[in-house]
Amino acid sequence: MSVEKIAQIVKPDTILAWQRKLAAQKFDGSKKRKPVGRPRVDKDLEDWVVQMAKENRSWGYDRIAGALADLGYEISDQNVGNILKRRGIPRAPDRKKMTTWREFIRTHMDVLWATDFFSTEVWTLGGLVTFYVLFFIKLDTREVHIAGITAHPNETWMMQIARNLTMDEWGILEPGEYLIHDRDAKFCDAYKQIIDGAGVKRIPLPPRSPWLNAFAERWVQSVKTEALSKLILFGEDSLRHVLSEYVAHYHSERPHQGKSNVILFPSAESKGNLEAPVECRERLGGLLTYYHRKAA
Repeated sequence: MSVEKIAQIVKPDTILAWQRKLAAQKFDGSKKRKPVGRPRVDKDLEDWVVQMAKENRSWGYDRIAGALADLGYEISDQNVGNILKRRGIPRAPDRKKMTTWREFIRTHMDVLWATDFFSTEVWTLGGLVTFYVLFFIKLDTREVHIAGITAHPNETWMMQIARNLTMDEWGILEPGEYLIHDRDAKFCDAYKQIIDGAGVKRIPLPPRSPWLNAFAERWVQSVKTEALSKLILFGEDSLRHVLSEYVAHYHSERPHQGKSNVILFPSAESKGNLEAPVECRERLGGLLTYYHRKAA
């Protein structure tokens, strides 16, 4: 194609831009040029440095470099320090002063309870009424306790709930344990004073942070999706019955993925005879089902 024909298709400035680009590519030696200084650390190795620093807050640069050497990685303590500085991770003395929420949960799991409210609609003689359910969940065992159900969670009701929870003989909360709760106004000052007076350490969560109460939030999702959302409730007794059946199913019949996919509190009957035939049992009219071997 002649220059005259090309000129009719594109502008002269476009042709000159093509020429400059081709000339620049011809003399571009950047791909062959070797970088100045030490070679950059491999990304996988850099990720390991960061992970070790986050998971082991007391480890210094030397300790991290030594741990990586045991895994077959070669890196100097200076490079470890440079990586952590570039990622905005403090030195070990500063990291040790900080405790992450995950670390706190892991180290206190066996003495941690979490609590929360959830609401559901119930048909009554007065029409559709919102009922509030207050429950507690033990983080290490996932044991769930329904503390109370009411349409009016006022201060008097909350105070009685707090007394029930902390009674010497049959209360579920004991001195020295921790209780996670959000900043819902229903957790009134009088309720808090009773809990505090029983020697239970309350841990109020920051505003708008439901993910910090993940165990409780997950249980609410389970009870609603597996039971409450599939039923029309008539009267408070109906709600209490459904929750009682679901908690029993949750504890002794339902495998839990977060606990190695096992049943939390299996009954002696549930183990059964491995040679016996399998039976299917139901709760709530077949809404909840589970399988076991027939007892001998």
